Amino acid sequence: MWARWRAGESLEHIAQLFNRNHSSVEGILAQTGGIQPAPRQRSRLALTLAEREEISRGLVAGDSIQSIARQLSRSPSTICREIKRNRGAKGYRASHADQLAWERAQRPKVCKLVRHRALAHIVAGKLQLQWSPQQIARWLKRAWPRDEDHHVSHETIYRSLFIQVRGALKKELLGHLRRTRAMRCSRHHTQKTDDHGRIRDTISISERPATVEDRAVPGHWEGDLLCGSSGSQIATLVERQTRYVMLVKLTSKDGETVVNALIKRASKLPHELYRSLTWDRGTEMAGHKRFTIATDIAVYFCDPKHPWQRGSNENTNGLLRQYFPKGIDLWVYSQAKLNAVARRLNERPRKTLNYETPAERFQQTIASTG
Repeated sequence: MWARWRAGESLEHIAQLFNRNHSSVEGILAQTGGIQPAPRQRSRLALTLAEREEISRGLVAGDSIQSIARQLSRSPSTICREIKRNRGAKGYRASHADQLAWERAQRPKVCKLVRHRALAHIVAGKLQLQWSPQQIARWLKRAWPRDEDHHVSHETIYRSLFIQVRGALKKELLGHLRRTRAMRCSRHHTQKTDDHGRIRDTISISERPATVEDRAVPGHWEGDLLCGSSGSQIATLVERQTRYVMLVKLTSKDGETVVNALIKRASKLPHELYRSLTWDRGTEMAGHKRFTIATDIAVYFCDPKHPWQRGSNENTNGLLRQYFPKGIDLWVYSQAKLNAVARRLNERPRKTLNYETPAERFQQTIASTG
């Protein structure tokens, strides 16, 4: 069951294999938040089932505790404690004693976030700011490099959220994760498969200079539209080297409005920080030539149905869904509100930036170009 769950199979399919209802399988998985418990092992010092059977046979034969201990090469006190601890109403039974010992041996380690409530409070605060557990873990190491009490792994944070019996973090904090699921499950890759139409006179991404591809030079951006209900949209722009995000309010979804908004946004940055723009094949950029003439910024287009060629932008759009869930009206957001969301995202540390923030890297770029 756990192997198939890790492989990403559905609850319905797993349940069918065991001739069970999917709710039965879900109940088992939910007990540990979809995280498979670590395999248990007996201590090498613990009595084995075979030794307990020898104790049982010795007691039936009337042997003394000292005699049984000599036969097993064990201390008499060990045999005495074993009998007193596991003797049932019908006397000592090896299988019953072994099961009782196995059940008593369950000692889940106390979670660090339970032992250090101040640390749990810090983690909870960062989760409410939509920081990922990995970002929190690495930020803690940067903020308190020599204080182990303020260090916690991202896996511990995830497990404290998904396994609520730990009591370390409130279940409500799950709603602040990028993917607000109740149980951990396998990653599923999704991508756009719809046909965005054809645009004339496009420059393929294959013609983009190598300096853009290796992120060696700043000022190269990736862009796309984030869609909401009723055809509402906002434009998202991500700088490839620093992952700095800009959000652009749109008043309509037609191509002319989109290009005009992008031209206006481009005028706010010096040319050294806005050299090129990579977009998908959406018809909203049919006026790309007018954009290039007005801004002197080259526009490159991804291959059809290849969104990963704008990986930074695709990833950022996923992060933005924490602030703009699917199905909401994006027309109602002012540019000031969009700027506030972009600022929040730019102040989150990123693994790809060695846990610096996009804002820090972008400011460094401005200073170096100035």
